[in-house]
Amino acid sequence: MATTVFKYSGKSAKGVVVKGELTASSREEVQSYLRKQRIVPTSISQKAKPLFNFGTRVNDKDMVVFTRQFATMIGAGLPLVQALEILSKQTENKGFASIIGDVKLDVEGGSTFADALKKYPRIFSELYTNMVAAGEAGGILDTILVRLATYIEKAQSLKRKVKGAMVYPSVVITVAVLCIVIIMVFVVPTFSKMFAQLGGELPAPTQLVITMSKFLGGTGGVVVLASIISLIVFVVQFRRVETGKKVTDSILLRLPIVGILLRKVAVAKFTRTLGTLISSGVPILDGLTITAKTAGNKVIEKAVLEVKQGVSEGQTIAEPLSMSKVFPPMVTQMISVGESTGALDSMLDKIADFYDDEVDIAVANLTSMIEPVLMVFLGGSVGFIVVAMYLPIFKLITLIN
Repeated sequence: MATTVFKYSGKSAKGVVVKGELTASSREEVQSYLRKQRIVPTSISQKAKPLFNFGTRVNDKDMVVFTRQFATMIGAGLPLVQALEILSKQTENKGFASIIGDVKLDVEGGSTFADALKKYPRIFSELYTNMVAAGEAGGILDTILVRLATYIEKAQSLKRKVKGAMVYPSVVITVAVLCIVIIMVFVVPTFSKMFAQLGGELPAPTQLVITMSKFLGGTGGVVVLASIISLIVFVVQFRRVETGKKVTDSILLRLPIVGILLRKVAVAKFTRTLGTLISSGVPILDGLTITAKTAGNKVIEKAVLEVKQGVSEGQTIAEPLSMSKVFPPMVTQMISVGESTGALDSMLDKIADFYDDEVDIAVANLTSMIEPVLMVFLGGSVGFIVVAMYLPIFKLITLIN
């Protein structure tokens, strides 16, 4: 059910005027909440929505700080409502602070902490809320929150490694292309005018460079730019469709170098997520569902859902996992050992740690391989243009001699 932010004002049992905001699904829900708080409402109205609403943004750092501080307070014996009250006042992200305040009001109104968090699926993921629910049911909420904070930190570290691997070559390629375009559009035409004044037949490399320069400097440059933008827009729109995601994700996993890196990242994420959920007491089928949703790759998601189907039919996790051909044999063998020894959660954590290290090595190898290739591309392209421009000058000097 959709929720709305309501502004209310009323009088407490002592006659004090009380004002505030509450996220609820209806005006009646706000009235019910105020009655429980022994507040007589005088006005209840929907809060006006801003013209441009980009939503509350909560990054991983904010979430880790909130989760760790909350775990410390709960572990120290502070009541849930009091801990939320403190965090709502000291959180620097104002939007996040407001949401924590609303969660506190829901808990005061009788909701469980997990149910209150579920009202904000964009902020608190299904993994987060399910682990909190398991922690509340088992009376180990502080322990679960510490595990959650550790999980978010390691997931953030993994994401940062992948971004780092992709950013460096992207920046170098962009700079190289810009340098070549500037030379072709602004430098080459100057030489072209000079050669036209001298007359005579130009060498083939020089003629090729001048032709490309005229193409990029005229309507051809606009066509190339429009084609690149159209391709990017097409890929983005294509990935918004279910079929598009499956096709592109499958292609990415099959790429020679990047595909290996993405597969290792997927294994690390799968094992880390499932291990954290199982160790927190989340049922295995629910854990597999959440893991599939957070996989970030449709091929991996399909494989995990097939594992869930197999487990629901009485199979072990390792059996359908080995049949999917997505995960390496070592992973399925280690999971099989973990299931047979009753230490599946710790085995999954060991696999995740191993593949975290593998991702580090893959990123380092990718960088070391791409760097010389990019340098050769940039140096070779610029060198060819320079030589092509000076060939007529060399020929002219020879004729003069």
